[in-house]
Amino acid sequence: MIKTIEYVDGVVRMIDQTRLPAEKEFVDCRTIEEVGHAIKTMVIRGAPAIGVAAAMGVSLGADSIEASSYEDFYRILGEKCDRLGQSRPTAVNLAWGINRMKQVAQKNKALAISQIKSKLKEEALNILTEDISTNQTMGQHGQTLVKDGSVILTHCNAGALATAGFGTALGVVRAAANAGKDIKVLANETRPFLQGARLTTWELKEDGIPVKLITDNMCGFFMNKQEIDLVVVGADRIAANGDVANKIGTYMSQYSLKKIIFLFMLPPLFPLLTFPWHREKKFPLKSVPLKK
Repeated sequence: MIKTIEYVDGVVRMIDQTRLPAEKEFVDCRTIEEVGHAIKTMVIRGAPAIGVAAAMGVSLGADSIEASSYEDFYRILGEKCDRLGQSRPTAVNLAWGINRMKQVAQKNKALAISQIKSKLKEEALNILTEDISTNQTMGQHGQTLVKDGSVILTHCNAGALATAGFGTALGVVRAAANAGKDIKVLANETRPFLQGARLTTWELKEDGIPVKLITDNMCGFFMNKQEIDLVVVGADRIAANGDVANKIGTYMSQYSLKKIIFLFMLPPLFPLLTFPWHREKKFPLKSVPLKK
């Protein structure tokens, strides 16, 4: 399985997703600031992966603090967390990962600072293993709805690269393949950052799962020809009423399904459930700068 991110010997190592598929390179982060830069520049991306990176970044930040009292330690940690939170303000899992780590620090404030640092590292590793386990469980549930011989359309990248490992939407695909089902994938290119073209196709080929790359505006053509059996995508936000928001281009796939009946699957993750917003029109949206 692809290792998107790991935390070993005081180093957070992540695969550089800006260089895929041409080069498979890794970036080593030794400070919380370097983790923040990796998130901001999309070296690492995908909601779950960002949450894991945030937790590991907070652990690195905590390890760098020299303080004689819990109050000073937590004040400095809070300042570092605030700056990390600005690296990708619209990423729900970023704030979720940071807040979960801060809660660990608060809950263990009676311990020595060295012990709090150990607890934070332990929690960061727990978040990583929990994410992989959650993805595998969702994938196993989802693959029961995938029939042998299915052609699956996906948009953007909700695979192992977007998580700590295995993937959400592609976790369903991966689990179906692991179950011995004969499946094929059509991957939308996903403009403007081409996550589908660069990342989804790369990781499926790495796993030996048949995949063809198509342009974003071709999915309706294949649906009209009855050549797509299932659409599986991820989600950036899920509202209380079940509305979802995802990468631009997802709506086009969903709208085509109104005309032709297919199964549309969206594996949810708890941090993405944004209950303060009751419907999708309230979601804050991120716009890609024109220079990108």
